[in-house]
Amino acid sequence: MNHETYELLSPVAIIGTFTVLVVLFTKTLTDYYLKKRMVQNGLDKEEIKALLKEKDQSKFAALKWGLIVFFGGLGLVVIEYIPYDDNSPLPFGILSIFLSLGFLIYYFMVKNENPPS
Repeated sequence: MNHETYELLSPVAIIGTFTVLVVLFTKTLTDYYLKKRMVQNGLDKEEIKALLKEKDQSKFAALKWGLIVFFGGLGLVVIEYIPYDDNSPLPFGILSIFLSLGFLIYYFMVKNENPPS
């Protein structure tokens, strides 16, 4: 990675990480206050679950990230062996194709496991 790219991506990575942390902290805090207020108003656990309908951590969550990381790494390996110019968008295209392939495989696996009712 050349020096100019590093100088550009460093602040973006730092600001992006900070933003994600602030959003996650805020979401956790607001969810806590919402649940606390529901309990104070006399709702029981079943009513709270029915109202919130929290996203259940499906058995496919680990599979999704495993496929995405695997295909992202596979795309990086392919990029290593394909010659390209320094200013070429080819590496971005190859990586995007491999990541998309990982998402599509995940989608079809989940779709076949959970048929529409």
